[in-house]
Amino acid sequence: MSDCSFIIVGGGGHARVVASTLRRLGETILGFTDPDEEATLGDGIEHLGRDKILTEKDPSKVALTMGMGSVRDTGHRAGLFTEQVENGFRFPTLIHPDAVLASEAKTKAGVQVMAGGVIQPGASLGENVIVNTNASVDHDCQIGAHSHVASGATLSGEVVLESQVHVGTGASIIQGVDVGKNSVVGAGAVVIEDVPPETVVIGVPAHPK
Repeated sequence: MSDCSFIIVGGGGHARVVASTLRRLGETILGFTDPDEEATLGDGIEHLGRDKILTEKDPSKVALTMGMGSVRDTGHRAGLFTEQVENGFRFPTLIHPDAVLASEAKTKAGVQVMAGGVIQPGASLGENVIVNTNASVDHDCQIGAHSHVASGATLSGEVVLESQVHVGTGASIIQGVDVGKNSVVGAGAVVIEDVPPETVVIGVPAHPK
């Protein structure tokens, strides 16, 4: 997939999933960054230190991939991505071999589709979007930059997620619904109407928290 080695930015649970995906794709992992000195990904993957270590790396030889996953505030993940892109680093698209990506779907830099993820025709995924394990994005959905569709979530056709939206584990969003910027859809929620920006919704049917 790539002509360079990878560093994973972040050392939590999602980073372990990313590491497994990279290995399935035959990529070389140089290590990972994380401010927690006790963080570990196991399997001999080196903890390189804090993100500032990246200033010592050559962006022409090293690519980055995001290891931060389920965080309510997607702003931090967005900030890390933007900062490192400005520093010259690439975030290649990462598609697990067991994911399904329609040829008509569009993805931008840093998109991750994990094992069992399904992206249907006409879907468009912005920069740094995560479609996590067994999540489903149906036809003509538009997912804004830095959003996260968590494990087992389902987006019906023509759903729009604006930037930095978090859709929780097992949530469902019916066809044609728009979810505003920086909003959170709680785990297991069923969203049947538009969600305003900066709003947290929970429950069945979903309602503001």
